[in-house]
Amino acid sequence: MTRLHGHHVVSGSELRATFTDVPGPEGHPGWLRRRLLHGIVLVLLVGVIAAGIVGAIAVMNGVIRLPSAAITQTPATLCPATVFDYTPNNKVSVNVFNATGKAGLAKSVADQLTARGYKVLGVDNTTTSYTGTAVVVSGSSGQAAAFNIQRNIAGTDYFQDQRSNASVDIILAPGFSTLVQAGLVDNTPGKLSCPREDQRIADNSKLPIVPTSK
Repeated sequence: MTRLHGHHVVSGSELRATFTDVPGPEGHPGWLRRRLLHGIVLVLLVGVIAAGIVGAIAVMNGVIRLPSAAITQTPATLCPATVFDYTPNNKVSVNVFNATGKAGLAKSVADQLTARGYKVLGVDNTTTSYTGTAVVVSGSSGQAAAFNIQRNIAGTDYFQDQRSNASVDIILAPGFSTLVQAGLVDNTPGKLSCPREDQRIADNSKLPIVPTSK
């Protein structure tokens, strides 16, 4: 220690010691590793939050659909899966309804069916919003007969109602033109045609009624 006239004189080494920085956290062992770990956790957290926001938006917009019991279940089909033999024409009883607006069409078709051996029970006019060729309606006991009719009128839709007998209703729609030529009718076994799967049940409260077409 140096004194001059009774006063302490600070030396250079003491001055440097006075102003030496106190070691910061950077000097502690493991500081860099902790900073790196914190950075990784922060990045992962931000990523999870961003992914959650994007996923929520996708679900709300219908881009992503969450699975549910209703979706995973296989829809039950009501269209008969039975393979039918071709029922002889003389075993089929039919009602013919004209929904085309063309006068006399039901009577004309009924006469043609009679000539082919069918038993025609009734002929009348009706209305329908269906725009295809024709609609074939029967109860469960008349499905084989309905299959016969579908082979004689190309492009028809089959609908099932609750009647107990084996009769078949034919509703001629605006798309109808003619019967399949008698010599060209396919009489090999096959299934009923039900292209309108979600509208194939007809209401028997006022026969014939056909579900509104799409």
